[in-house]
Amino acid sequence: MEAKEKKGSELSGVYFRRGSPVGIVITAIGLGYFTWVSFWPQTIPYQKLGPLGLFTQYLVDNHLVLIRNVCWLSWLIHVGEAIYAVILCNKKGITNGRARLLWFLQTFLFGIASLSLLLAYKPYHHKKK
Repeated sequence: MEAKEKKGSELSGVYFRRGSPVGIVITAIGLGYFTWVSFWPQTIPYQKLGPLGLFTQYLVDNHLVLIRNVCWLSWLIHVGEAIYAVILCNKKGITNGRARLLWFLQTFLFGIASLSLLLAYKPYHHKKK
């Protein structure tokens, strides 16, 4: 019985779960496109993107400074989420360095799609008699 308890507590220290593929793809495409528009707008094939290209070109022509500021803000939010993920790892008893690094990187790259998994994690706490 003690072996199971010890094993369960060890497993909670290395908890990591990959995010949903749909959330990861949506976040990666959205943030990637947003960053591309912000810093390399001259390389975007606006005509080949249909309505999205026309809308993007309008935003670049009229609101490029705003787009860049919002892009920086979104990356800063991702940094904040990643730092919060490490703090949550501490609070939830995830002590393994590799698991913490994975949570940090995944949350930095994919934001709330990753952080929501860590927020939902309920570590097992053995009740003392």
